[in-house]
Amino acid sequence: MTTEDDATAAGADENQSTDDQTAVAESAPFSLSLGVVIEDTGPCKKHVRITVPRSDIDHIFDEEVGQMVSKAEIPGFRVGHVPRKLVEKRLRSELDDTVKRRLLMDSLEQISDRDDLEPISQPELDIDDLDIPEEGDFEYEFDVEVRPEFDLPDYAGLKIRRPVKETTDADIDAFLERYLSQYGELESCEGGAEANDAVSLSMEFTHNGESLHKVSSATVSVRSALQFSDAELTGFDELMLGASVGDTREADITVSKEAESIELRGETVHAAFNVLEVSRLKLPEMNSDLLNRIGVESEEELRKEIHDMLDRQTVYSQRQAVREQVTEKITEAADWDLPESLVLDQVENALRREILEMQQAGFTTQQIQARQNELRQQAVSSTRMALKEHFVLDKIAIEENIEVTPAEIDAEITMMAMQRGESPRRVRARLLKSGMAENLDAQIRERKAVDVILERAEFEDYEPEQVDESRVSAVPHSVCGMAAEAESDESAETEPEN
Repeated sequence: MTTEDDATAAGADENQSTDDQTAVAESAPFSLSLGVVIEDTGPCKKHVRITVPRSDIDHIFDEEVGQMVSKAEIPGFRVGHVPRKLVEKRLRSELDDTVKRRLLMDSLEQISDRDDLEPISQPELDIDDLDIPEEGDFEYEFDVEVRPEFDLPDYAGLKIRRPVKETTDADIDAFLERYLSQYGELESCEGGAEANDAVSLSMEFTHNGESLHKVSSATVSVRSALQFSDAELTGFDELMLGASVGDTREADITVSKEAESIELRGETVHAAFNVLEVSRLKLPEMNSDLLNRIGVESEEELRKEIHDMLDRQTVYSQRQAVREQVTEKITEAADWDLPESLVLDQVENALRREILEMQQAGFTTQQIQARQNELRQQAVSSTRMALKEHFVLDKIAIEENIEVTPAEIDAEITMMAMQRGESPRRVRARLLKSGMAENLDAQIRERKAVDVILERAEFEDYEPEQVDESRVSAVPHSVCGMAAEAESDESAETEPEN
């Protein structure tokens, strides 16, 4: 080999070595030499102070300038051939903003991985108020809510009482009557209202003589209790018995101690119900036309579907009862506090998850509305407990390496679609639009965590008491009148479900 060949080979080796070093440098991301101070400031709250040294700022600045030089379009220069100093001068504002955002993103990601910081909310940080100094280090600080720190309880061998119920023909008959009421017709009555009649009412709620809220029209069934999102009126059937069009019936209602309206919690509100119409439900005849509308070929097939639905509801009720015992036992030692702001932020999220579970189990709209109102009346305490359950079950899911697959989510959506008579595509779109898709993933994960606990539990079966589900008539209104429903109250009419 000639000297020239040797030089060429050496040059090739040097180039290869340089390429290898470049590849290694590109594959290994730059790590910031951060100064981090983390302080506890309250339940699940941390105050974080971060210092980025000048050398790291300069390094990131040089990298970003290099990126801009390769892409900058400045008149008089070809792309990729603009002088570095000119790029720094012409694009300074954009460059500073890019460097700031990268430093923030990289530092937050790095401390999350390195310092086991598990935020459950976005840091309280205003990026626009931060500036990278021309000289010296870059320092910033923020408050953030994080996951609670606790040791998992022993969840093997729990003793659980499990409700067991067989679906009977009487159960099917009772549900069939309620189910057929959806296809019935309301006929106006000349006489006074009787039990289970439908009454169209205008409502006004006052406190100390001042009007709180008005509902222009709501049609409800005459039952023993009328349930609002923030209160419940017992003896509603007795109040409305014999009421005719034009009559006004009045009663006092106590606002829930956990109502959204803080200043009215536990207060007595006066309600006036003006009767606009009294109607009686006429059930449809069981014939081929009705069966076609329902989507079945025979009454036997309909009863079979109802039987399956009631079985699913029994499983749901069983799971709820068992889960309550499981979560009560595993959260007995959960004496850690949660920030009130977190609890209040999660009220609606917890409510959506409960509704989602009931939809999956095939409960009727009226049953779901009644449960929704019940939860709203205990919103803060029930959400606080639900959050503790979530954190404990989530930690168990991590401990047991539990994951949720796309196939499991698809199967859940398909089941919901079948129960509601909709296409899976439509159900999925609604879940995404309402923000409940993430709830579904978390819900399945927690359910699988409960299943793991139940696999190792000891059971004592018992027959539960029969619950009269027709006792309550629920409406999507509040007596205090919250802003969210003010617009819909003007024109919306609540349909009864018998």
